[in-house]
Amino acid sequence: MLRSESRAAVETRRLDEADFAELRRKRAEEPGCLRSILASRQRRPLIRDDGRLFIVAADHPARGALGIRGDELAMADRYDLLDRLATALSRPGVDGVLGTPDIIDDLALLGLLDDKIVVGSMNRGGLRHAVFEMDDRFTAYDVAGIVRDRLDFAKTLLRINLGDAGSVATIEANARAVDDAAAAQVPIMLEPFISDWVNGRVVNDLSTDAVIRSIAIAGGLGTTSVYTWLKLPVVPDMERVMATTTLPTLLLGGEARAGEDEVFELWEGALRLPGVRGLVAGRSLIYPSDGDVASAVDRAAALVHAPGRAILRP
Repeated sequence: MLRSESRAAVETRRLDEADFAELRRKRAEEPGCLRSILASRQRRPLIRDDGRLFIVAADHPARGALGIRGDELAMADRYDLLDRLATALSRPGVDGVLGTPDIIDDLALLGLLDDKIVVGSMNRGGLRHAVFEMDDRFTAYDVAGIVRDRLDFAKTLLRINLGDAGSVATIEANARAVDDAAAAQVPIMLEPFISDWVNGRVVNDLSTDAVIRSIAIAGGLGTTSVYTWLKLPVVPDMERVMATTTLPTLLLGGEARAGEDEVFELWEGALRLPGVRGLVAGRSLIYPSDGDVASAVDRAAALVHAPGRAILRP
């Protein structure tokens, strides 16, 4: 059963051992029930009310990226992660969740996905610190799986390394994913970076000029861009960054930091720019430095859905 806590007169959902025992039972004894749960899931329009989206991200573990603030296995406890996601998804202003099939399946089996935008993460094959990291294979969802499960959005990671031949396979795979998504009329968000190898690790270039170049490349992928969105980091001179594209854009939450105030200030400024439709954030909100997931999520939701920040329509 789901416990609840009162916070600002809003029910906050938490998970207990009974929830996890039932989840394990369903996975072992009734795996077929997942199809019926997903088939009957209550869906919502992608864009409604103020025209903005706030998505909680949880696709990091499948790429082997489990670390937060020096703890290399912070996200390894699946039960703790699911409990944190349950809290986040219950808070007002949280529109949905981004995850790989294992995460999305868990959340569906727990009954946490009704009236939420569900984003399927596609390429997780570029494992963190692997020698093949730049050859970022599509090892999680494909568009056919997203359509089968009645998900609402697709997401890819597009790291472009001009000095690594492995990048070309990733670029081509992203282009085909854009085509597949458009054919299925599924919106797809590309998360582009210009990247390089630095001391044996892939490092994303977060300079303004590099982000602008990544947008130019990403926007041209596929035979149509009609269903393409962007997921972009907040960098200096975001006005110039957002002048690079007409594609709808969600801000990338970025790495978790000890001092979150600066991060929220950066988000607040970037959320005011034309073309920015909202925020996709994961570790910085699900694992805040003070441990208060509800407060961190509420603070971000207030920025995204601020009354004066609605998308103006003709």
